[in-house]
Amino acid sequence: MDFDLKSSRPIWLQLAEQLGRRIVTGVYPPGSRFPTVRELAAEAGVNPNTMQRAMAQLESEGLVATNRTLGRSVTEDVGVLDATRKRLAEELTEKYFSDMKELGFARSEAAALAAEGKEKE
Repeated sequence: MDFDLKSSRPIWLQLAEQLGRRIVTGVYPPGSRFPTVRELAAEAGVNPNTMQRAMAQLESEGLVATNRTLGRSVTEDVGVLDATRKRLAEELTEKYFSDMKELGFARSEAAALAAEGKEKE
């Protein structure tokens, strides 16, 4: 799985966000062993220290936990996973409305367009 890194924001933060998304979407299921820092750093093509910082962020958010002998594992706390999924959805929604505002649409118009697009599925 590729990482999509851009230069506009800190790499460690982008890595943490993308790994968090993988966790809440089930790529890394609850309770599963999480790849090592070195494995993930090699996959992303970044320094292990950068990946370690991203991992520390995931731990602070409660998405992964470290066991000294077993390594890291994905949380089994459904509440944490649901809260993270909701936060990500809210961020995407706000970005959508912000982008639509730049195009000259009122929030109500943007919401109507989104609902209209959903009906076409």
